[in-house]
Amino acid sequence: MSKNIILKAENISKQYRLGQVGTGTISHDLNRWWHQVLGKDDPYLKVGEVNDRSTRGASDYVWALQGINFEVERGEVIGIIGKNGAGKSTLLKILSKVTAPTTGVIKSRGRIASLLEVGTGFNPELTGKENIYLNGAILGMTKKEITSKLDEIIDFSGCERYIDTPVKRYSSGMTVRLAFAVAAFLEPEILVVDEVLAVGDAEFQKKAIGKMQDISRNGGRTVLFVSHNLGSVKTLCNRGILLENGKINIDDEIDSVLSTYQKNEKSQSNYHIEKSNKDLYLKSAKINAISNNFNSSDTIPIVFEIYSTLPFFKSKYLLISILDNFDQTLFSCEIELVTGRNIYELELPSKTLVKGSYKINSIIYHPAVTKHDVVNGCCNFFIIDNTEEFSHLENFNIGKLYIPHKWQ
Repeated sequence: MSKNIILKAENISKQYRLGQVGTGTISHDLNRWWHQVLGKDDPYLKVGEVNDRSTRGASDYVWALQGINFEVERGEVIGIIGKNGAGKSTLLKILSKVTAPTTGVIKSRGRIASLLEVGTGFNPELTGKENIYLNGAILGMTKKEITSKLDEIIDFSGCERYIDTPVKRYSSGMTVRLAFAVAAFLEPEILVVDEVLAVGDAEFQKKAIGKMQDISRNGGRTVLFVSHNLGSVKTLCNRGILLENGKINIDDEIDSVLSTYQKNEKSQSNYHIEKSNKDLYLKSAKINAISNNFNSSDTIPIVFEIYSTLPFFKSKYLLISILDNFDQTLFSCEIELVTGRNIYELELPSKTLVKGSYKINSIIYHPAVTKHDVVNGCCNFFIIDNTEEFSHLENFNIGKLYIPHKWQ
């Protein structure tokens, strides 16, 4: 590796056998051993299917990752994105040496601190302070080095009152606060962060992203960041890797990677389900137009069909949210569902949304019961052209909106 390369993945692949822990059966292990004695390749590397969780395969072997190659320079902040099941968490576990790759090798320089799951690396029986020293020791730091950072860690975590309490008494939010503070302040050369930050509140997420920016820009350290919050990825990262079914689709500047990811998302303008075991659910949703591409001067009609066998005296509601292409909620509204009626149309007026892609999430519920039916992405639509009134807003983060909508 060149001097500026701090991490390198060479032909990384990870194979799992469905329904098994480890490599599978004794016969398979013996078969592998015999091929190794004969100087031959592992026979099970020639089988297996691409990791597509939406289809039922014919093989028990699945490649969670296959043929992953990339290099990371010192000080880079890389966002790793992709759909659920794309292989993001598996890749981070291999980079963190939590699990070993089936093929390939990871080369790194310096300490790697990982924040993969809530409480990873913490002993629940030890206090918060004791866990700070334990994690520091695992990273190879002396007691004196850890003590010099102790006050900063405790202050950043906001857990000072409970720092002498066993971690098993902490909430998930407190645990992730302390875990992030430990990982960030004990000065690893490489910081690996999975979706775990989503457990924290908005204030902590903002602090955490600010800290990651600080340690990369001022400390010259490297950050690998996985998140489904594309807004956070865009804010924090200068480079991105898009994983798709266990393979790298694109490795490029973050704007290019985010654009590719959004284009690859299926353009779904209709949702329909024939049967459900629920007594209240969304049966169908559709954009009531020839196409789901609109100008900002167009009104957007969306039709929802509800199925309900609930008694007439129970209140029930349809709540819909509109999200932008960074999965940030821009607007929400709801309507009380009337007994006997099952078709509802929502009209979004013109000149309210700027150019971009939008997704609709729906929740159908009644107050006496927790969420009855949740459908994320029941409809997608696109604003493909701005009117003159909106052209100056195109590059702004416009935040939460109120849209003067109309139910019919």
